[in-house]
Amino acid sequence: MKGLHIISTGKQSTDEFIKKVKAIHAKIDFIHIRERNWTAKDHIAVIRKLIAVGVDPKKIIINDRVDIAVTGRVGGVQLTSHSLDVCDVKKYFPSLQIGCSVHSVEEALEKEEQGANYLIYGHIFKTNSKIGLPPRGLKNLSKITSSVKVPVIAIGGITPINLSTVLQEGASGIAVLSGILLAEDCTIATLKYREKLDEKR
Repeated sequence: MKGLHIISTGKQSTDEFIKKVKAIHAKIDFIHIRERNWTAKDHIAVIRKLIAVGVDPKKIIINDRVDIAVTGRVGGVQLTSHSLDVCDVKKYFPSLQIGCSVHSVEEALEKEEQGANYLIYGHIFKTNSKIGLPPRGLKNLSKITSSVKVPVIAIGGITPINLSTVLQEGASGIAVLSGILLAEDCTIATLKYREKLDEKR
């Protein structure tokens, strides 16, 4: 689960999302679909269209909805605080890669013990998607990465310029939303992240 993750923004149509992912998926390690307003049918339709344009289904991660991840036969599911317990998902769907969003060392240790394959932690830097909430910063990221053995993916305000500082604190990868999918040219933006990530790894 290491590398470059992109997360859908909730601000694009299904057609626009598919078009952009088609253009960049070869340079992306994982594609998270986090669309609270899409129906289950919408999710399945998008998954099938992504696979049809060449996306490896193992790269696709569905936010919260275990049923969609299983039905769509994708690589994994990203669980949140209101999702099913990690233990239950692990027990009944052992083939899924399970990620958890965490916000403290205690929560990270708990989710790792329950069987999470990776963790997403943030937001690391100031970001427009978390206006009014102070960033957790690099020191807290370091506490998380040094406390668990599973990969930690950093999220929040990460750019090609500050990416190296995140990796220096032990992150196994980064997750990006608007920095790629809402960029003026998503292909160029992806290459900038990819080059910096590969250089530091």
